[in-house]
Amino acid sequence: MNIPDGLKYTKDHEWVKIEGDTATIGITDFAQGELGDIVYVDINTVGQEIAEHEIFGTVEAVKTVSDLYMPLAGKVLEINPLLDGSPEKVNEDPYGDGWMIKVKINGSTDMLLTAKQYGELIGQ
Repeated sequence: MNIPDGLKYTKDHEWVKIEGDTATIGITDFAQGELGDIVYVDINTVGQEIAEHEIFGTVEAVKTVSDLYMPLAGKVLEINPLLDGSPEKVNEDPYGDGWMIKVKINGSTDMLLTAKQYGELIGQ
């Protein structure tokens, strides 16, 4: 299971890369593995302020649809344009080309987990 250092994580299986006041957010390798083959990513929250733990979109896999929860409060700046035509990028490269959104951070990041803490959460 790939859990890169240098990223932050949530108990809802999202990862967060913080660069200044901007965060790039996606789902973890563990999450994409649990979901299976992702066939559609539905995010239409660009320009919206989303509170921590609110839903910012959904991921549809062959067997299920799963909500995506905002790991921190912020304004959605960008949605990954690659996912519109290639949702499988989330399965293939969850920490790279499979990122989901970029957000201007409007709150604390203290509640996010380290790679070690996330690994313990999922039994790694």
